[in-house]
Amino acid sequence: MRRLTRALPLTRALPLTPAVVLLLLFLAGPIAYCAWIAFTDLQLTGQAEESFVGFENFRTAFGDEAFLNAVWLTLVFTVVSALLGQNTLGLALAALMQRASKPVRTLTGGIVIAAWVLPEVVAGFLLYAFFRREGTLNAILDWLHLPSQNWLFTLPILAVSFANVWRGTAFSMLVYSAALNEIPREITEAAEVDGAGGWRRLWHITLPMIRRSIGTNLMLITLQTLSVFGLIWVMTRGGPGGKSQTLPLFMYEEAFQKSMIGYGTAVALLLLVVGSLFSVVYLRLLRTEV
Repeated sequence: MRRLTRALPLTRALPLTPAVVLLLLFLAGPIAYCAWIAFTDLQLTGQAEESFVGFENFRTAFGDEAFLNAVWLTLVFTVVSALLGQNTLGLALAALMQRASKPVRTLTGGIVIAAWVLPEVVAGFLLYAFFRREGTLNAILDWLHLPSQNWLFTLPILAVSFANVWRGTAFSMLVYSAALNEIPREITEAAEVDGAGGWRRLWHITLPMIRRSIGTNLMLITLQTLSVFGLIWVMTRGGPGGKSQTLPLFMYEEAFQKSMIGYGTAVALLLLVVGSLFSVVYLRLLRTEV
């Protein structure tokens, strides 16, 4: 009987073995290899053999003004487009669609989700056509007799942030729509009877009841935004003068354009650490709410 009891956990673990092996092979393996490369001077071309350089790549990164500029722009891009843009707009759309008629919900949801399902490169070309000097935005401003400008040159980080908001809001909207549907109608109706206005109901009833969904959504959209590459590359290529060069673009430039694979991988490892820190913070906040 004891042998059967001991063998039972092993039997239950057997179906998980293929998944664990695949994760170790295709996820943990590449991460470990990248961690090793980050401590070498590996180059893409012109090098016979790489050598171990310790923390030299990391010291170079923190002493590089271009890297520090990329870190700052990554934080701005993440806060503006994910935490403030996608999160807030997604919640607002979900709340408004709760009271809208079915045709309005169908039309709004279709438009927002259409932007989300577009390939990143296609979305980048569309927003490039919208923000460029001869683009749609300036045509509208000229028609309204308002001053126009080259948005991709004067405010590139805000332009790509808006593009990421336009493309990614659908995910937050779907998350919050599902969360709002789980709130019992009796609670909101009782608050209305007691005289609570819309803002008071939102602050004291809606947000507390969907706080776990808010934390989960913030974690997922933050990680997604930290890794955005194609959208910015198509619109600005990190320019002009590095004014929209986030960490993924800086890493690509160092690793593949300048052929410094070791240094670029060190930057990628730092980006992985940043994403892990965000995840730990969100998970700790979610844990304290249980």
